[in-house]
Amino acid sequence: MSKEKSAIIVGAGLVGSLWAVYLSKAGYKVTIYERRSDIRKAEISAGKSINLALSVRGWTALDAVGVGDKVRDLAIPMTGRIMHSEEGDLSYQPYGQEGQAIYSISRGGVNARMMDIAEQDGNATIHYNHHCNDVDLEAGKVQLINKETNETVHDQADVVFACDGAFSAVRYKGMQKLDRFDFSQDFIDDGYREILLPANEDGSYKMDKNALHIWPRGRFMLIALANEDGSFTCTLFMPYDGGENSFNSLDSKEKVDNFFKETFPDFYEMMPEIADAWEDHPLSSLAIMRSYPWHHGKTAMMGDAAHATVPFYGQGMNGAFEDCTVMWRLMQKHNEDWEKVFAEYSIERKPDGDALQDLSLYNYHVMRDYVADPMFLLRKKIEAKFSKLYPEKWLPLYSQVTFSNIRYSEAIANGKAQSRIMDEIMKNPNITAEWDSQEIMNQIAEKI
Repeated sequence: MSKEKSAIIVGAGLVGSLWAVYLSKAGYKVTIYERRSDIRKAEISAGKSINLALSVRGWTALDAVGVGDKVRDLAIPMTGRIMHSEEGDLSYQPYGQEGQAIYSISRGGVNARMMDIAEQDGNATIHYNHHCNDVDLEAGKVQLINKETNETVHDQADVVFACDGAFSAVRYKGMQKLDRFDFSQDFIDDGYREILLPANEDGSYKMDKNALHIWPRGRFMLIALANEDGSFTCTLFMPYDGGENSFNSLDSKEKVDNFFKETFPDFYEMMPEIADAWEDHPLSSLAIMRSYPWHHGKTAMMGDAAHATVPFYGQGMNGAFEDCTVMWRLMQKHNEDWEKVFAEYSIERKPDGDALQDLSLYNYHVMRDYVADPMFLLRKKIEAKFSKLYPEKWLPLYSQVTFSNIRYSEAIANGKAQSRIMDEIMKNPNITAEWDSQEIMNQIAEKI
C-alpha cells in the first residue's frame, strides 16, 4: 500500500486556505498551522482591513477547483471609479468594457469563508494559535509553539508551503538564513488608516455601491469600497510626515475635523462625526517585499510571503491566488516531482511578482495624481475607443492586469510599449478637438 501523501501549509489566510483545496484534490493530507486564533469565532466587523478587489485572476483560481460560487455572494461588483472633487463634483470612469467589473469583498468575510472551504472542500485540519518557530527547509520539518499551552510542536510532511504573509516566519526563520537568498523590504513613505462609513439608518448605502470611490488630492487620497451591510470601508492613504496633510500632523480631534471638512467636504457631510471615529482603526504601514528564490528543498513560498505588494492595483490577493494556478499547472507538468515543480515555479513566477509590485506602485500615482488630470482622462478615452475598434490590436494595461490572465510581466511590457505610442499621439496639437477622429485612430494603428 502506498504511503499517504502529506503537505503542511503555514498560514490559514486566503492563499493557504485555497491552496489546501488544490492539494486535497491531488490526494494530499493537508495540515494548516495558523498563528492567529480562529477569526470565525471573533466578530468580524467590516473595515478591519483594506477591502479586497477580486478580479479575473482570482476568479480563475477559485473556479478551477469549483469554489468560486462559494464566495460570489460576498462580492459586490464595481464597474468603475467615481472621482470626488474638492467641490464635491462626481465624475465616473468605467474600468473596462460594458459588463466588466471588479468585485469588492471584505478581507475578514472572505478569509472566514476560505477557512470553511479549506476544511470542507480541502479536508484540511487547521491548528490555530500555532506560531512557527523554526523550519528545516530540506527535510520538510516545522517546529511550532502552541501559544495556548506553550508546548513545542514538531511536524513533518512531503512538502511545506509558506503562506504566512508579508512577515513570513518561514521566510525569516529559514529562507533568509540561506546563502545567496535575496531579500529586500521597502516601506513607502505613506501609511493608511481605515474609516468605517456607516449605512443610512434604513440600512441603505450613502453612495453608489457599484463603484470604487476616490477622493484624489495629489499627494494623498481617500478611497471607499462598499460592504454587504450598507456601510463602506474607507481608507485614507497619506504620508506619515510632511506638512499639514500628513498623519503625524493630525494629532487632535479638532485638526482631524478641520482636515476632513476642508479636504473632503462631501465625505464630511456624510460622516460629520469622523473625528470621534478616527482612532477606531490603527495607522498602518505599507511595504513591498522582494525575495528570491521562492523555494528551497521541500519548501516553497506563495502569496505575500514571496512577493508582498502595496494595495493600489487591487491585485495582491489575485496575484496570490494566481500562484496556486501556476503551481498546480507545474504539478501536472512534472507529475508532482517537487524538485522540478519548485525550481520552475521560482523561475517562471518571480518576474510576474516583480511586475505586480511595479504595477502597484505605478497605480498609486495614477489614483492619487492622474485620475483628476483632464489630459490623462482624455488619453484613457482614446485608448478605450481604439481598443473597442481594434480589440485584437490593443488591450489597455488596466484591462490586461484586471480582466485577463496575461502574465503580469507581459502586461507591464505591453503597457510600456503602449505608453510610448500614446505619448506620441498626445503631442498632436489639436488632440482635444480631434481625439475621436478616424485620423487619430489610424495614427495609433500605424505605430503598433
